[in-house]
Amino acid sequence: MPLQIVRNDITKMKVDAIVNAANSSLLGGGGVDGCIHQAAGPKLLAECRTLGGCETGSAKVTGAGNLPCRYVIHAVGPQWRGGAYGERGLLASCYRTSLALAKEKGCETVAFPLISSGIYGYPKDQALRVAIDTIGAFLLENDMTVYLVIFDRKAYQISGKLFDDIAEYIDDNYADQHTDSSSRRMRRLNVFKAKEKPPKDAVSEKARRAVEPCCPSMPPMSAPMPMAAAAPATFSTLDDALKQIDESFSEMLLRKIDESGMTDAQCYKKANIDRKLFSKIRGDRLYKPSKPTAIAFAIALELDLEEARDMLMKAGFALSRSNKFDIIITYFIEKGNYNIFEINEALFAFDQSLLGA
Repeated sequence: MPLQIVRNDITKMKVDAIVNAANSSLLGGGGVDGCIHQAAGPKLLAECRTLGGCETGSAKVTGAGNLPCRYVIHAVGPQWRGGAYGERGLLASCYRTSLALAKEKGCETVAFPLISSGIYGYPKDQALRVAIDTIGAFLLENDMTVYLVIFDRKAYQISGKLFDDIAEYIDDNYADQHTDSSSRRMRRLNVFKAKEKPPKDAVSEKARRAVEPCCPSMPPMSAPMPMAAAAPATFSTLDDALKQIDESFSEMLLRKIDESGMTDAQCYKKANIDRKLFSKIRGDRLYKPSKPTAIAFAIALELDLEEARDMLMKAGFALSRSNKFDIIITYFIEKGNYNIFEINEALFAFDQSLLGA
């Protein structure tokens, strides 16, 4: 998956490069900066001394010392001063510059902290939005796996309004089905049992209605009118039956890509899917993707709810109102929001699987 949000200690990430939320001196500090220098050892500080500092909004690269990665990219984020001093542009520049340096060094995997969201005071929900938007735009044009590393749940926060809207939607569509009181469950059970065994007179009533006119103005019929019934499909052999097999997931996906006018690369990047997995799907008409992968392609193709359900069905899945993951996906499709990175933000906030490979 090109962009993953993970909970981890960035100093332990086995990637090509990690990004350090540094200060302009590049000589170490508190928070993530201090942890990275401590884990890397004195070699990192010695190399940083040769760089002559770094401007806010920019980044510089060094070796990694004792860290399990190859490089450390030191990005200097802005201090939050209310948002009217170009903070967003400077923060976005940090991510763009860091990604450009990683690409220049041939990195295939990079891990970022949430830059400026600690002691620099950048509001976490806004810092997250800048990170997702900037990294997402880069990944639409480049092949790289990027991890946004969140140390713990307190360090992660989507916008309060989005969280509240999704939580309310989940409550309306999910919670009531799973928080019934015992008395309500018993009433439902009794109603079900009553329906299961209809009274004898109900059977005779049904038979009577079969021969009576459906409205008073119609004359009575002497016999019930025969109803036309579609003849079920019959197959003489198993081979004949198998020839009627429906369009597969892979075939539907490729057809929808052609209809959308997108290239294959545009589609799998928009779906947050790596090239290797897409090649497998394209090369095997009977390939069975995971549910998050199937939904990711439905999101990338901006399918409506009915089409998305059809694509999921081709892969053997469905959207259910008894599953929080499915309800969140339904929420975004109904809202017409097909930004897969924003959807993944919300899924992560509600402890659900992310979309992609």
